[in-house]
Amino acid sequence: MTQSQYQNLKTTEYQNLTENELQALIEKAEKALKTKQANKRKEVIAQIKELAASIDVAVEIYEGDKRSARKGVKVPVKYRHPQDPEKTWTGRGVTPKWMQTLIDAGHDRSEFEV
Repeated sequence: MTQSQYQNLKTTEYQNLTENELQALIEKAEKALKTKQANKRKEVIAQIKELAASIDVAVEIYEGDKRSARKGVKVPVKYRHPQDPEKTWTGRGVTPKWMQTLIDAGHDRSEFEV
């Protein structure tokens, strides 16, 4: 679809779709975008290798997994506020204000362990 065709789409065409139809359209568009991006990446890598070979240079391109190994790892709660059980802390990072206030008031951190 060209830029002018894209601009000529009427908003009413989308407004007539159900939520499920819109969601399906979004998912198809995201899949098409990812496919195009992957193909473009392959083309560029092939061009790089071709240019490198033209001057007798070997190029190695590593495409490792970019995800963090720690992503999604849940850390269990280690401390809980005595009056408000919604306030918790894992013991990592900056001490939350509620914990610091209680420590400043003379309490010991061990009093709030879960």
